[in-house]
Amino acid sequence: MKRWFPAPLLSAGLLALWLMLNRSLSPGNLLLGLLLALVLPVLAAPLRPAAPRVRRPLLLVRLILRVGGDVVGSGLDVARGVLGARRAPPISRFVVVPLDLRNDHALAALAMITSVIPGTVWCELAPDRSRLLLHVFDVVGDDAAFIHHYKTRYEQPLLEILP
Repeated sequence: MKRWFPAPLLSAGLLALWLMLNRSLSPGNLLLGLLLALVLPVLAAPLRPAAPRVRRPLLLVRLILRVGGDVVGSGLDVARGVLGARRAPPISRFVVVPLDLRNDHALAALAMITSVIPGTVWCELAPDRSRLLLHVFDVVGDDAAFIHHYKTRYEQPLLEILP
């Protein structure tokens, strides 16, 4: 069954998208949409990466909550930095973070975490995946303190969650 119907949610989404784009529930559109919804996931199945194995799901929940809190806190910090007329200008710079992560899924998760937090931008990953170049809106303290903060808050949990 999985061979002929590898992604039921993707198939349902494709069928719904096809019907919405055509704005018609005619038998021809239903049949063509159903055909596309069944054939496209089968053709795309070899392109899909293998599903990751999550080792510590409770730590994953804590990481998600931590990132949510950091998004709010960092958003407020960036707003204060941009709007605060009396505050000294932010100290923005590029920071090179050495990485211990090598798992593709963990690196993708780290990229998403970095991108969603206001004030940080993922700029470049070294070809050997040993270093990450980030642009940080306001670096409080030295680079070593930021690197330690980044690695302990985000990279370390991902190392434990995704082997």
